[in-house]
Amino acid sequence: MPCPEGHGIFLFANEGRADGKAKMNWRQFEWISFDCYGTLIDWESGILGYLRPLLRAKGSDVPDTRLLNLYSEFEPREQSIDYRTYREVLAGVMRAYAEELKLSLSATEAAGLADSIAGWKPFPDTVEALRQLKSRYRLAILSNIDDDLFALTAKHLEVPFDLVVTAQQVQSYKPSLRNFQRLLEQIGVGRERLLHAAESLYHDVEPARELGIATVWVNRRQGKPAAATKVAAVQPDVEVANLAELAEVAVLPKSTD
Repeated sequence: MPCPEGHGIFLFANEGRADGKAKMNWRQFEWISFDCYGTLIDWESGILGYLRPLLRAKGSDVPDTRLLNLYSEFEPREQSIDYRTYREVLAGVMRAYAEELKLSLSATEAAGLADSIAGWKPFPDTVEALRQLKSRYRLAILSNIDDDLFALTAKHLEVPFDLVVTAQQVQSYKPSLRNFQRLLEQIGVGRERLLHAAESLYHDVEPARELGIATVWVNRRQGKPAAATKVAAVQPDVEVANLAELAEVAVLPKSTD
């Protein structure tokens, strides 16, 4: 796919292969930025791990598919209000569940989803893939999160990141272009040197493509009937099933000359 006019030229194309890996010139990139939750961290297991026992204790046995589909509606709605911390966003999500399911929640229960983030774990392929990618690229996080909450998550990821840009720093949430613009300002290279990898088409791939940033869709959905992120009608430059697949194709020598 060509880059939008005025944003430089990407040395890759998708023609002839749906996933785009074969024709991507990986050597053009110096940086890979990642969405965190859903891409590196198994947030759906974390979300359900908090919601299931809480709701069952209240006599509400809701299928996981419905819980995730509701989350994909509630979270963007809460983030579209004037900026609030992610802790406050998640408390709003919990209140939306309570209203939808006709339950009562205490303030502690509403705050508990954010508190549970400290225990959310990476996908099994994440840490080793990050180690491999770190050997070749500078790595950044671009996440809809608070600084203190990401600090808890970073311990699980093990690999140090060269840059972390949070929604709290920018005072806005993806898919706002402001978050990606802040990332570009801070990496200090042209956007053609940046590759953004994410699970969410809505929060990440669509706005990144709008700014002429190359994208990898880490498609962890793989045909699942529900997910915690909204879908969007946008074509990524490359699609992979997981981070291990990205590391396999992207970790190459800087030059073969």
